[in-house]
Amino acid sequence: MFCIRVCPVYFDFRICSLLCCMITNDAVVLGILLVILAFVFQTSDSSRPFWQRFYAYVPATLLCYFLPSLLNTTGLVDGTNANLYPVVSKFLLPASLVLFTLSVDFGAFRRLGRALVQLFAASAISVMLGGPLTVWLLGQLAPDLVGGTGPEAVWRGMATMAGTWIGGGANQTALKEVFLPSDRLFSAFVTVDIFVANIWLALLLYGASRSAALDRWLRADASAVEDVKQRVIEQAEAGRRNPSVTDLITIVAVGFGATAVAHAVADWVAPHIDANYPALKQFSLNAPFFWIVGVATALGIGLSFTRARSLEGAGASKVATVFLYIMIATIGLKADVLAITEQPGLILVGVIWMLFHALIMVLVCRLLRAPYFFLAVGSMSCIGGPATAPIVAAAFHPALAPVGVLMAIMGYAVGTYMGYICGILMQLVSP
Repeated sequence: MFCIRVCPVYFDFRICSLLCCMITNDAVVLGILLVILAFVFQTSDSSRPFWQRFYAYVPATLLCYFLPSLLNTTGLVDGTNANLYPVVSKFLLPASLVLFTLSVDFGAFRRLGRALVQLFAASAISVMLGGPLTVWLLGQLAPDLVGGTGPEAVWRGMATMAGTWIGGGANQTALKEVFLPSDRLFSAFVTVDIFVANIWLALLLYGASRSAALDRWLRADASAVEDVKQRVIEQAEAGRRNPSVTDLITIVAVGFGATAVAHAVADWVAPHIDANYPALKQFSLNAPFFWIVGVATALGIGLSFTRARSLEGAGASKVATVFLYIMIATIGLKADVLAITEQPGLILVGVIWMLFHALIMVLVCRLLRAPYFFLAVGSMSCIGGPATAPIVAAAFHPALAPVGVLMAIMGYAVGTYMGYICGILMQLVSP
């Protein structure tokens, strides 16, 4: 008798043995994810009234994220141990950034102005101050939730999460070595990070489909964002052609060729900095992923001033969009929608912290009369980093994906420093 887990209930099926065995194969998992994506896009483009009504309320992007998460939640796929995410994040993500960026009009991006940088600053500062505020508040109401001593002190685990919520995984690892939480506590906050950050990602993606209404509520002028989108659309239409096999091979070669260069640079620069310039570790400059994303984006920017820009007419951004949606589905595969039942107390800590961040972002956005796009990208550039910030940006339009990665790189630069300040402040107010 074999069993398959469907949290929180267990069902017994003899046939499950074969199913479970098959779904441990990453090739099978990838096939399932692609079938899910095909289903979502086929139905979202359907002319049938049911699907038109359904997608009027449920964004296709959100569904591409949510449906794969059910595979992990039900236990059909072990998303945390699947090998797809490292491959997708290291190869498809930088390739998509190159292909998105090579067609961008960076003169138009300058029109986005200071408000986007101000929203990024508000995002980072709200995380840095939200941690101590959460510890202080729960210290008054439920001190056991944020107490503990030595390596089990909750503030130590929260400090590592501050690193990843302002910067990324490299910042989180750096702060783990600084504040030395226990492995058990660190693992618990990894769960909190995944659950809370993914819920926030889902909400931001949903908001992207309602951006016009949200812009009206924020009293925002979204003309700069619309101008960037329109310029890219017009440029693509002007050079649009039916892609040949040569075009498609060239597009893939440019994307993955630039990715290869980015990996080669990262493989040399990151260890060199790690060995010879330890002071730069606080800025995560010893993290290979930082250099992979940074170099890939820089190459895409450089290509936008060459003849390679004409590849947009053959569908470069469409190929990049395919890569991006595979990335969305793979991230969803890592999410467990029932993870809250395993760490309810610490999940509450993360939720309160995120609510403070969200409140500050909304207040600053209304004060600046900035469009929802700035709020979403400014927030996810910190909370999610280079892996998810371009996904949120691309949910508004694929041409805007580079904005997400450029902002996320700023998060990498300040994540360790601001996370350290956050950790010290949490230590001071800890019960």
